[in-house]
Order: sequence, then structure tokens, then C-alpha cells
Amino acid sequence: MANLELLDWIILVACLAGFIIIGISFRAKAGNSLSDFFLGGRNLPWYIAGVSMVATTFAADTPLWVTEKIAQHGVSGNWLWWNMLIGGMLTTFFFARLWRRANILTELEFLELRYSGPVARLLRGVKSVYLGLFLNTIIIGWVNAALISILEVFFEIPYQTAFWMVAGAMVLVAVYSSVAGLLGIAMTDFVQFVIAMAGCIILAVIVLDTPEVGGVAGLKAKLPAWRLDLFPTISGVSDVAVGTFSLSAGAFFSYIVLQWWASWYPGNEPGGGGYISQRMMSAKDEKNAVYSSLFFQIAHYCLRPWPWIIVGLCALVLYPDLPIEESRKGFIMAMRDYLPTGVKGLLLVGFFSAYMSTISTQLNWGASYLTNDLYKRFIKRENEFESEAVAEKAYVKAGRVLTVLIMIVGLVVTSQITMIDTAAQFLIASGAGLGMVLILRWYWWRINAWSELVATLAPVLGLVIANYVLPQWLPEEFFAQNGAFIFTVVFTTVVWLIATYVTAPTDKATLQSFYEKVKPGGWWKPIRRTGDKPVTVSYLFVCWLSGVVMVYAALFLIGYLIFQEWMPFAMWSGVFLLSFWILRWGMHKADFSR
Repeated sequence: MANLELLDWIILVACLAGFIIIGISFRAKAGNSLSDFFLGGRNLPWYIAGVSMVATTFAADTPLWVTEKIAQHGVSGNWLWWNMLIGGMLTTFFFARLWRRANILTELEFLELRYSGPVARLLRGVKSVYLGLFLNTIIIGWVNAALISILEVFFEIPYQTAFWMVAGAMVLVAVYSSVAGLLGIAMTDFVQFVIAMAGCIILAVIVLDTPEVGGVAGLKAKLPAWRLDLFPTISGVSDVAVGTFSLSAGAFFSYIVLQWWASWYPGNEPGGGGYISQRMMSAKDEKNAVYSSLFFQIAHYCLRPWPWIIVGLCALVLYPDLPIEESRKGFIMAMRDYLPTGVKGLLLVGFFSAYMSTISTQLNWGASYLTNDLYKRFIKRENEFESEAVAEKAYVKAGRVLTVLIMIVGLVVTSQITMIDTAAQFLIASGAGLGMVLILRWYWWRINAWSELVATLAPVLGLVIANYVLPQWLPEEFFAQNGAFIFTVVFTTVVWLIATYVTAPTDKATLQSFYEKVKPGGWWKPIRRTGDKPVTVSYLFVCWLSGVVMVYAALFLIGYLIFQEWMPFAMWSGVFLLSFWILRWGMHKADFSR
């Protein structure tokens, strides 16, 4: 604890107390109904919903992970997550309006809006437990473990002490999450994100200006040129141990053509899902839903990472003897060793802010599934209460209890995180191939509950075949080209297509009700009534593609501006302006103004 002075402690305690006060101040607005508690009354402006998305994805471990990738591959290592922008922008223009228009409480409620029959009910119930409790607490365990490692290094304390500090922080988060509901969480997220980013920017400026680094010119002189490369190389191998991030032709194909739509993973679900869809559904209208998601894509991919990247590069100069496997500690060590009194406390508050915004969302989002899609749907139905008002109060109370339950399970998982890490990685990998069903269920009438159920289960079998059967028949080069992933996607796609056509379609009345309520584009001709004008999606493609180019151009021009590379800066500035103009034109034509 000797690394903090009195001023740092005052800032830390004052900010944490302020977060709790902000959250509790929204208690009255959260207690009236499930919509108030889990969706903030569906009245969030785009900038609050968008910042809340960004704050949630800024976990305590995120800057550390970026620092580790930079130690391995330089700036180009960030393409491990930068490639996800393609799918994220797809969500913005093809799905944000539809999620808001559906007027549902949770992503899982969509299943019985879109599908019919016992399989739809089974999907909803099973996913409520799988996503809301099982996978959710694994994510909470990861985030907790990251904060524990930060505290161990920063304060130079043993694991057990750090664990109980994190447990105390999680209790505080659970208190204001269970009381404040989504509106209080979103407002707290806004403040927490501003503090977290301000602290990271200040740290980047300070470490870049140290005598050891010597500014941008010194950084470029003291690091090999490949460290500052913004783009990966395409070669015969993938992901060399140290050096510019390398992709084989197969891996490049899977990143650009397959992964962004085929894979399912929390926080970046194809078509939107999880807390991303929750924020879009909480927006005050369809326009705010679209703009919240667009802001998220811009801030997440091209604004937020640069302070982390600068600190990661400076850490290579400041701590040249730090082993690769411990390179993520460089970020924390830079905080500890170079920040002055007051600023050190502010950045530590920033890390706690990042942690709290992520955990509060995971608790609220998970409780929404367990409350709305398990307890309300299968255990205590609304007609069992004497009135609708009494039922809503009871469901809010259940949501608060379930929030605390998730917290307790999350702490248990945290204590066992080293034992379940491999299983968690397998769970995320086992989503390969599911993404296309999550996209097409909005745009193709023939998708049914069996399609989604089979697409959820088939990747597990596909991974088993790819990892244990194919190696006996295929050369190692196949797997070096990301062959296992490609095989799983193809296998899953074939299996769910077969399941779709050998099972009956969703009940026509359900499909017509869904179509009339959501008004999606795509292939709905058998369901549209005579005289209905089909919804055009051509301008959505223009928005999507120009949006992707615009954000990548902004990402690159900011990087070249920082590194004082003026020719590529000018080139990407031109690309940015052109794509921005095309995007504005496309959004006008697609009528995103209402």
C-alpha cells in the first residue's frame, strides 16, 4: 500500500463513494417495473447508451492485454480484435433499429417472438441459465482475476489480500447494481469511462515524455520499425512468437471472410446480442439505437486504444528485461513508477472504474435473463399475481436477489479461475458457425428454432472432429492455415441448413406477427401480405461498408498523426473524409433520421 500517498487515497475513496451515490440516486426510477430496472425505462439518449457500451468493454484487463500483444507483435498485434469491426458495423446498420423495434426486454425474449413451439421455449430456458449464469460468471471471473493481478503488482501484496480487496469491490458494485438498475449503471458508466480514459491519456503523455523514452522521436529511435507497423503481414505461417503479426493465407481468409460473421463471442455477437442489444433496446427510439451503436464502433476501435498502445510501446523501452510472458505487467509498473501523487490515485480509480462498469453490466444483464426468461417465464408467471403492478414489483425484487446470486457465484468462479480457463476458451471457440443463424433469423423467414438449436450445438461436435479426428488424416499445414476453424464453420453451416429443411417452418401466424412488428428486410415474400412493399436493404450495405472504411481510416490517421508520418496521415485523412461523406449520404437514403 506504500505506493499511494494520502492524496491518492482521498481521490480513490471519494470517487468510489461518488459512484455508489450516483447509482443509488436512481433507485426510485429502477423499482417500478422490469423495463425500468433492466432497460432504464427505454429512454436512454444515444450518447449515454453508446458510452455505456464502450465502458463495459473496457475491463480492467483490457489495457494489459493490449500491452501483451504489443510486446509480442507490436501495434499490428491489435488486429486480433480490430478485425471484429466488420461485424460490429453490421450490427449498427442492419440490426440496431430492429432490436429497438422489437420492443422486448431481453435478447432471449426474441426467441419466442420469432419462433414457435416447444423448441423455442426450450432454447429460451436453457440459454437463460447458460448465458445468464454459467458463461456470465466465467466472464466475471476473468475480469476479477485481472484486477487481482493489477493489485498484486501495483501494491506488491499477496494473492489472498488482493482477492479479498476485489471481493469487497464486487460487493459494492452488486449493491449499486441491484439498487440502481440499468439507468443508474449507464449514468455511472458515463462518469467511470471519462475518468478511466482521462487517466490512460495522462499516463500515455507522462511515460512518452520521460527521459528514458524521449518523446515520439525517441520511441521510434529506440524500437525496431516493425513494432510500429499498423498492418500484419501475409506469409506462410500465422502468429509468430515475436515479430510483426503474421497471418497465413488461410488465417487471413478466416479473419476477413469468415470470423466476423461466423463466430459467436460475448460482447461481439453477430447481429447484436448480450449487453450490446440491451443498450440498443434501452435507447429512447430507433434513431438513438443506431447512433449509440455507431458511436460505440468509433470509440471502441479508433479512439480508445491509442493511449494503451502508447503505454505498451513505452513499456518496452522502460522495462526491456521484462519477459514476454509477463509483459502485460509493464502497464501497471508504468503506473506505479512514473505517475505523480494524485494522478496515480486517479488512474487507479480509472482501473476500478473500468472494472466496476464491466461487472455492473454483467450483473444486470445476467440477472435480466434469469428474471425475465427463467423466473418470469417458467417459475412465477404474471397471471399468478393479483395485479400487474404487484407482479412488476415482485419481478424487480427477484432481479435484485438474482443480481446478488450472480455476484456470489462469480466470486466462487474467481477463486477457481485457473482451473476453468481452458474450458472457458473452449466455450468461446465452440460458437464457430452459429453467427449466420443469428443474422439470418431476422432476414430469412425459413430459419426456425431447430436451426438455432442445432447451430448452437453443432460447433462443439465440429471442434471435436477438427481437433481429434482430422489430425489423423490431414497434414499440419491444414491447421496452420486456420483449417480447424474453417472446418467447424463449414460443418456447422451444413448441419443447421439440413436441420432447417427437414423440420417444419415456424408457425405462419408467429412469422406474420413478427414481420408486421419488426418489418425486417430480406427474404420474407411468403409471409408478406399482398400489397406490402418489401423493405429495401441496399442502402444499408452502403452504410455498412462506408462505416467500416471510415472507422479504419480514422484509426490509421490517428496512429500516423501520433507517429508523425505525414504522407500516410494525409492519405488516410482523404479516405476518411470520402467515406464519411458516403456514409452520410447512405444514412440519409436509408432514413436513419427518425
